[in-house]
Amino acid sequence: MDRPAVKPTLSPHPVLSDHYRAAEDRVDYIRRLFDRTASSYDRINAWMSLNRGERYRRDAMIRVGIRPGQSVLDCACGTGVLAAHAQALVGVEGEVIALDPSLPMLAVANARGVRHRVAGIAEQLPLADRSVDLITLGYALRHVADLGIAFAEFARVLRPGGRLLILEMVPPTSRLGYRLARFYLKDLVPMAASLVTRNREARRLMRYYWDTVDQCVAPEVVMDALREAGFQNVARAVRLALLNEYTASVP
Repeated sequence: MDRPAVKPTLSPHPVLSDHYRAAEDRVDYIRRLFDRTASSYDRINAWMSLNRGERYRRDAMIRVGIRPGQSVLDCACGTGVLAAHAQALVGVEGEVIALDPSLPMLAVANARGVRHRVAGIAEQLPLADRSVDLITLGYALRHVADLGIAFAEFARVLRPGGRLLILEMVPPTSRLGYRLARFYLKDLVPMAASLVTRNREARRLMRYYWDTVDQCVAPEVVMDALREAGFQNVARAVRLALLNEYTASVP
């Protein structure tokens, strides 16, 4: 399959020295962190979202127009929450491909019932051109090494008229909202994650979660990068001041 010759263009956030020392250490750091917390990840997310996260993900896919019979790529699928709901929504005539670089995460997705699992990364999708109707990226924009390359790959594998849904957290713009989000995600959630899971790496994971949310490039930068990759109808919806839904389509 042919891939566009795209040079590295846009990191989702700067080097986070509290977690790794240089940009080239980032991918290995993230992979180790997710590998070591895969068995605890769903419990952490359920607690953090007050058990509302799964319903929100499902509703977001419905809003973007997922339909029975479609082919869906859930990129950076993690434990397969989005992929499992997508399977139910596309039905037996549809297909869902769950892709993630972490084999332990894919093992949890398998236990959840996700049928088609592939090890891979957003910047080099192991899929043919124009082969899927919908791509979802759930709370993993911050973990992509290069947004420009990833978005170009998304545009490549989507069929004409295909849709993209990116779910992400963005710090609230109000001072009070920011302080509350920071306390909850940087202080309270990491402490609770460590206590609930008894996994020391869970605390590190959730501190990393907030740091990447806090340092992620601005939504306007994300939307401009989508347009540069060839997407149209690029839009963003904000829910509960923190949850962002980016949507776009290919011509």
